Amino acid sequence: MKKEIIVTEDAPGAFGPFCQAMKAKGFIFTSGILPLDPSTGKKVEGGIEKETRQTLDNIKGILEAAGSSLSDVVKVTVYLTDMNDFKVVNEIYSQYFSEPYPARAAIEVSGLAKDAKVEIQATGICDE
Repeated sequence: MKKEIIVTEDAPGAFGPFCQAMKAKGFIFTSGILPLDPSTGKKVEGGIEKETRQTLDNIKGILEAAGSSLSDVVKVTVYLTDMNDFKVVNEIYSQYFSEPYPARAAIEVSGLAKDAKVEIQATGICDE
């Protein structure tokens, strides 16, 4: 099976033993993506709204680098450090995705890397 590592400057680089995304058998699997500014590698400031937008913009950049797009996403997992942020995240999420919406899970966790409030992982379809 052929697999291809996806790398783009339109999203923050990996800071550990992982890649931004992997393309295999017509799918693209992103790593958990954080709200990091691709040009600085630092977490954006401004609360859950800005963090959510940056995270989704980073995912969009990765998908586009793989020849895919947000409209090709079939599954999303959202990790939140505070489930009270879910309503705000959901409102912003609905500006990035449209019907038919991807399958999704939202999970509250005790902490995320880089002290982020949100981390999102996406799986989409793409050409092999």
